[in-house]
Amino acid sequence: MKRIFIPLLLAGALQVTAQDHMTPELLWSLKKVNADGMTTSGNSVYYNVKQTDVSTEKSNTKRYLLDVVDGSRKEWQMPAGKTIFQRDENGWYAMDDKSLYHSTDKGKTWKTIFSGLENADNVRVSPDGKYVAFSKEVLLKPMMGTDLYPDLKKTTAQVYTDLNYRHWDTWEDGKFSHIFVAPINGTSKDIMEGELYDSPQKPFGGAEDFVWSPDSKGVVYVCKKKFGKAYATSTNTDLYYYDLKAGSTTNWTPNMMGYDTNPVFSPDGKRIAWTSMAHDGYESDKNDIYVMQLGTGGKTDVQKLNMTAGWDGTVGGFAWDKTGNNIYFTAPVKGTEQLFSIKVPANLMVAMMPVPVQITKGQFDVNGIVGEASNHEIVVTRCDMNHANELYAVNVANGSMRALTHENDDTYSKIKLSETKLRMVRTTDGREMGVWIVYPPNFDPAKKYPTLLYCQGGPQSALTQFYSFRWNFQLMAAQGYIVVAPNRRGMPGWGTKWNEEISKDWGGQPMKDYLAAIDDVSKESYVDKDRLGCVGASYGGYSVYMLAGMHENRFKTFIAHDGLFDLRSWYGNTEELWFANWDIGGPYWNNSATKSYEDYNPSNFVAKWNAPIMIIQGGIDYRVPIEQGLGAFQAAQLRGIKSKLLYLPNENHWVLHPQNALVWQKEFFKWLDETLK
Repeated sequence: MKRIFIPLLLAGALQVTAQDHMTPELLWSLKKVNADGMTTSGNSVYYNVKQTDVSTEKSNTKRYLLDVVDGSRKEWQMPAGKTIFQRDENGWYAMDDKSLYHSTDKGKTWKTIFSGLENADNVRVSPDGKYVAFSKEVLLKPMMGTDLYPDLKKTTAQVYTDLNYRHWDTWEDGKFSHIFVAPINGTSKDIMEGELYDSPQKPFGGAEDFVWSPDSKGVVYVCKKKFGKAYATSTNTDLYYYDLKAGSTTNWTPNMMGYDTNPVFSPDGKRIAWTSMAHDGYESDKNDIYVMQLGTGGKTDVQKLNMTAGWDGTVGGFAWDKTGNNIYFTAPVKGTEQLFSIKVPANLMVAMMPVPVQITKGQFDVNGIVGEASNHEIVVTRCDMNHANELYAVNVANGSMRALTHENDDTYSKIKLSETKLRMVRTTDGREMGVWIVYPPNFDPAKKYPTLLYCQGGPQSALTQFYSFRWNFQLMAAQGYIVVAPNRRGMPGWGTKWNEEISKDWGGQPMKDYLAAIDDVSKESYVDKDRLGCVGASYGGYSVYMLAGMHENRFKTFIAHDGLFDLRSWYGNTEELWFANWDIGGPYWNNSATKSYEDYNPSNFVAKWNAPIMIIQGGIDYRVPIEQGLGAFQAAQLRGIKSKLLYLPNENHWVLHPQNALVWQKEFFKWLDETLK
């Protein structure tokens, strides 16, 4: 018989096109829509579409200019060897690895205006076009052996005398991210010279961490001016104003003790807004919008107002409207994320607080604000559990939405989608809890289905209509599982009290909430109570480990990704200690934290583990270091419990490499097939 060989990539393509439900391969073939900003007129929006080639782990990017009114679009190309990063009334700006370029004819021709961007990031040109600001790493405190002993070129030694010696997925190397400013065609100046602090903030800060004042006379930047142990135990970032002419820096938020981030000037430059948390050390505190009046020369006035102080919610992203009279923001609301507006008073010393108005409503997430269009619409990004991000236009007056992009419509039209419902469940302490139920495509209530309890991480991150390329509910349901996703204690969107109640109670009421959810849904005839699984990552992984020791035979299998297994060892090697201090009560040698380390420590209950467990661990995860996953796997193995370890050496707390992500999903469903179906 003649053997026929089909090239691997072609075979993969045939597999994708033949599917009538979501698969890991189809998921990774989806296009990812990202907004690049509005035109100055507000008539159009720039956006890009990325599609991943799993075989090379590289993305192919196409860029478009979309007319917001008529929906027409045209593709445009990034100039060869350059990256366009800013468009304003002065023209377009682009950079390469050394120089800054300016175009006054929308990219047709370019002129070099600044040379000195070697190793620079987050470049911003001042509103008047006369200055450039950027960030760059500066070696200030040698810690690497080759820096301490230049004659020993082959040494791999690293020397530390204080904490924060590693962060997220990177070891400290003695270099700090500093902001530089320079006149165009001039010499750059380090405005944080000699300071052992970072701006933008590590590990996730970017260009949003510093902004030019509208008069181009200064730069406002976000910084936590602490080092070592003080840095590792504090969340107190502030807004600092650097005056170009005076060469001096002023702290604009000296008495605000939590996170102060995302500074944005009003269109007329007379005010500045930012998001702020009240408490030092509480990274998931209520996030409020502050507005402050500015005096002449960048000086602050006494007028300052917490715009959302009286509102029982927490703010995501925000943006000024063109008039400066309103601010739009996103926030979680009862298992979704929606768009709000709030009117900014003419006088910030008001007796009556402004009240936020919810603009959008529906079973979806508005997860980003792109900008205000010229036709009284707001361009946003939106997704739901069945659809990845697309751009939408929101009618401010009535909240109606219309899709502007349709990048994945064709793919979704060929597969069966899942129904999602928000179910209200009574908790053990008599409260009402929202629980998302995701049903398999072609769900038949006359059949019985294996069911997964999904445990969210954070622990205080919202569980909304998000669309993940790893923890994808559509993908799980498409393999024949019902997914139960509770908005247990600690989730924002259900009031600040509900959000706060998880702190120092990790293994208490939140675990009861999880069990209440799965018990309630299991009453349905279509749930196969003999095939229940429990899965989650981070705090969700912690929850899996805890529930494995207290589930009383409810679950037949468990999957934990980067979960906290032993809180004593975790406290000894995690990096952001403010999180551990606030959430579990501090170090294990403090009596005040005894309950966390005794009653709520998963490793204390391994003797009660009695079901198969799969453990996934990233090798460069310094938030939940490798010992947590290895300890859990070793315990399961020594207990004689069916167990599997999926180790990803080059992944941090997430899975960022496409081929690793595919292996993750294949092993995830392979394990469920072995232990649940």
